[in-house]
Amino acid sequence: MRPASGPVWLVLPDPLSMRIFFDCGIVERLRSRLGGRLRVVFLLDRDEVAGWSDRLAGVPVTYREELFPLRPGLGQRVQRRIDRKLDAWLGFYPLALRVSLRHGFHRERMQPGHRNTFLDPTKAGPLPRWGWLERLMLRWHYGPLRHLAKPLAARLRAERPSLVLSNIQMQVDVPLIVAARRFGLPLVGYVASWDHTVGKGVIWPGMRRYLVQNDVMRDDLERYHGIAPDRVVVTGWPQSDLFHLERPRADYEKLIGAWGLDPSRPVVLVMGNTPTNAPYEARFVERLVAWWTAGPHERFQLLFRPHPRDSEWRERFAAALGHPGSAVMEPSYADLESLALLLQHGDCVVANAGTILLDSLVNDRPAVCVLYDEGAPPGESWAAKNVGGEHYRQLVASEAFHRARDFDEVAAGIERSLANPGELAAERRRVTLEVVGEVDGHAADRVVEAIVSAL
Repeated sequence: MRPASGPVWLVLPDPLSMRIFFDCGIVERLRSRLGGRLRVVFLLDRDEVAGWSDRLAGVPVTYREELFPLRPGLGQRVQRRIDRKLDAWLGFYPLALRVSLRHGFHRERMQPGHRNTFLDPTKAGPLPRWGWLERLMLRWHYGPLRHLAKPLAARLRAERPSLVLSNIQMQVDVPLIVAARRFGLPLVGYVASWDHTVGKGVIWPGMRRYLVQNDVMRDDLERYHGIAPDRVVVTGWPQSDLFHLERPRADYEKLIGAWGLDPSRPVVLVMGNTPTNAPYEARFVERLVAWWTAGPHERFQLLFRPHPRDSEWRERFAAALGHPGSAVMEPSYADLESLALLLQHGDCVVANAGTILLDSLVNDRPAVCVLYDEGAPPGESWAAKNVGGEHYRQLVASEAFHRARDFDEVAAGIERSLANPGELAAERRRVTLEVVGEVDGHAADRVVEAIVSAL
């Protein structure tokens, strides 16, 4: 085993987990605890992480192209091509889809050709769905026969670091896990979101420690992924630390004033989903704005927040632009501070699904959950299916938010939330405790302690 004083690679493969680790203070706390042992490894393009890497003065940083060169030698290119061919039959997405199909995750949302690969059953591959065969597929996927980029192997062989993965269910993580196994390096993995245990792919069961947000996720790791509970640490939800810190109303007023909104009037926050999950969202925005403009504007204002992954937001939210009292935020993964201000002081949240619905309840915001698709052809049911996953079971069973199965119920839910914001407060507190756990402002501390103690 490597000595306790060896280097620690914090591997950041995606914007979601980078936001959590940076904006919730985990990176800074790790720097304080580990000192010069800490290294940060970004597995995205250099331009995608510029805003994050700028915050790492004094910490050694490695970028993806340093470990995975775009133009390796001929032998490496051949090995890489063979792996990619086999992946379509044995690898990341075939294994992910087989886990979901075996356990019924997202059964109602599955359809061939779905834009979300995790919901396309054809990606399960052509091989029979036999248990013994799928176990062999898993062994190959993380096994010693896979290609390893020479720069990655050389660095790990020379440094022999411990590896901390901020999101353990990314395809780009696979070489790191394979290499850690090959060189006998400790691995600690963070499960990046509350829904990742039940529909976002396989989780390799050989890490030293797994970090999850709640007891349900710990149980999921045992039930669906064969990971013993004694290797799982429940830390709470680091993002809730930001919400635990009370922010002055004056900061909120300054923020919404920057979007041309009047701080003295109520604001309804309309939170977007991705184009993949909500293909008819543009029509909903049009209907909502038309209803709002037809009534007295002084009732409330509208602030739209497109999903951070919505590259089509200008077209999808076009109807909300150009109206006094209505504004659209630019999508960003770096807006957690603004989001905390909005959710602590905004008057009502309208959303379909996603973590943003849980965010709203944690912040005790009256919420309207949209469960229909505005303007969709008969038989389409994207919005309702988006809340049908296993991880939504506790939320859906609660009475913590207003449900809207058509636009009339959306309008009624907004009016009811503004008129009586405390109506469902007790149920919001109850389900928050059940799903998130105690919101005490120390989840990030527990994440760091779990990482350091595992190393």
